[in-house]
Amino acid sequence: MEFPASPLGNGVVLKPDVQTAISGGAVIAELFTSAGLPEGLLHVLAGDAEPGQALCESPSIAMVSFTGSTAVGRQVGATAGRTLKRVSLELGGNNALIVLDDADLDAASSAGAWGSFLHQGQVCMTAGRHIVLESVADQYLDLLAKRAAVPPVGDPNTGDFALGPLINARQIANVDRIVQGTKAAGAEIRAGGTYEGLFYQPTVLAGVTSDMPAFREEIFGPVAPVVIVKDEDEAVRSANDSEYGLVAAIQTGSVERGERIADRLRTGIVHINDQTLNNDAYAPFGGTGASGNGARFGTQSSWDEFTTWQWRTSRPAAQTFPF
Repeated sequence: MEFPASPLGNGVVLKPDVQTAISGGAVIAELFTSAGLPEGLLHVLAGDAEPGQALCESPSIAMVSFTGSTAVGRQVGATAGRTLKRVSLELGGNNALIVLDDADLDAASSAGAWGSFLHQGQVCMTAGRHIVLESVADQYLDLLAKRAAVPPVGDPNTGDFALGPLINARQIANVDRIVQGTKAAGAEIRAGGTYEGLFYQPTVLAGVTSDMPAFREEIFGPVAPVVIVKDEDEAVRSANDSEYGLVAAIQTGSVERGERIADRLRTGIVHINDQTLNNDAYAPFGGTGASGNGARFGTQSSWDEFTTWQWRTSRPAAQTFPF
């Protein structure tokens, strides 16, 4: 979040993830330096958790803006809270894509595939739960499974591949644990469910219920769990049945119906007749619950996050008072 922070007059210490110290740290510093940023206004502090801990604890740091997992975000909030500094948390998501019985299913399945598989599912806005009314569930599943077979998976440095690798072997193992655990609990793998090296195939899970790992956990991989519900009331309950509250999307033939459902969803963002992966600089972005502490970024929201209010009065001359 150094991009809105710097123009608003703040000096920034950027602590990238240890796995992205170059692309998320050194390269950014070089770009800002090349653009003429005055010396001393941006520092990159690479390393593991130790420098991050020090920044959270330091009384010289006025604010901490953290983007990452919910587990680490809780630690950041607790540590920074001991010095009562402002904390802005942009954390995980297990986002619902609701498909109603009046939806254009071809468009809905396209939005579902894009929402779950783009960037290998490694985005906080990824569609993590496809909540589909039962009258259209079979057709939606067939279309989604066919779309899952389309994107070629492989090393983008060696060919024209749509999906690349997951970040590391630990994440591959975690994604497969969730997929296989959900299958063992009674779900059906309709597409994918296999991997080679760091490359996980786009996966569709059918018959997912609320007690299964793929419903409860943020997967962070190219997996589309499909949950079948009876009506829109159950769809709303299912969508809200999560500790996360970042984004939801609704596929429907009636915008008015979508608006009514959006009013009942406990998320910071709702997209009607679109997918979940939307992020525009002019819009306030952020979530609630385990997705963040209500912070918002974009347009006027960034001014509020990275500045403080000062109430100031001024009189032309001093005045006296009764005592």
